[in-house]
Amino acid sequence: MMDDQVTGVHERLAAHPTLRPVAFGEGRRFRLWDLAALAEGALGECLDPDSLTVSSEKRWRLRLGSDGRDSGREHGHADDMRRRYWIRSPDGRGGGRPLGTVAVDTCPTGTGALRVSSLYVHPVARRQGLASAALDLVHDACRAEGLHGFRLETHWTWQPTVRYYLGRRLWVTSWKHALGFARLSYLPRYEVRETAADEVTFLVADGEGELVPLLVAGSGGGRLRLKETEWYGRMTEEGGAVGVYVRATLALHLAVRGRPLVRGKEEWARAHWSGDIGEPEGLAYRIGAFERVARESGWRVESPYGGLSLV
Repeated sequence: MMDDQVTGVHERLAAHPTLRPVAFGEGRRFRLWDLAALAEGALGECLDPDSLTVSSEKRWRLRLGSDGRDSGREHGHADDMRRRYWIRSPDGRGGGRPLGTVAVDTCPTGTGALRVSSLYVHPVARRQGLASAALDLVHDACRAEGLHGFRLETHWTWQPTVRYYLGRRLWVTSWKHALGFARLSYLPRYEVRETAADEVTFLVADGEGELVPLLVAGSGGGRLRLKETEWYGRMTEEGGAVGVYVRATLALHLAVRGRPLVRGKEEWARAHWSGDIGEPEGLAYRIGAFERVARESGWRVESPYGGLSLV
């Protein structure tokens, strides 16, 4: 049944006019677009992928390290485990030429979701909603075939990408090796609001679609103050994925604002316990590791914390 569902998802994607499956012989071109995405994310360098030559490709891969390989990008995932697509203009302009890329797995995760990778839009085609439309297509195709939705990953140091996914209100589901995001049917719509009291409130839609506050974050003395509402108590008592991911998702929203993530010495001493997902101190712990590895790799690091310690 699961294989039939995934097949149905890809049939829907391939039939949509804004996507075109990568044809035989286009693999290298797709890899160059992936390389351009990696160079922009890791180094802040904007490339024209179709202008890359064999020699310039080699130079960029050497500069990026490990032959330009990266989790979630072209070389990090075998082609037989995913289907690759060109993103095209929705109005047919440009003669159907590629404006971006996206890839979707051919095998679902254990939660009944498909992994998305290689999401990239050429610089000349941005701010037209192409990436958002592609993600909506994947989500709608998954739901139409009975799957929950999609998951994807990006790096903490790729701040524009991180902020884009948070702006899309994706949930944060992991931060073990990279930041994991998801849009899943059992995770409700949420909002993050800043108030005049310098607090950040995390709200989710209840069963009737009304937004209710779960967590309220403030700061004092350079420390995080985190308050749980009565709705949060009810939700955690009921169990479910929201109780697992709500603290992590709020934590990342706080992090991109440069706000404190550590509540105190005791919580920081347990930060490594949340090294995969969980408490805000776990994210602070992982951010330190993410930024250290990026610097060692020669990648650009533009942290919201400006080099300040998160502790």
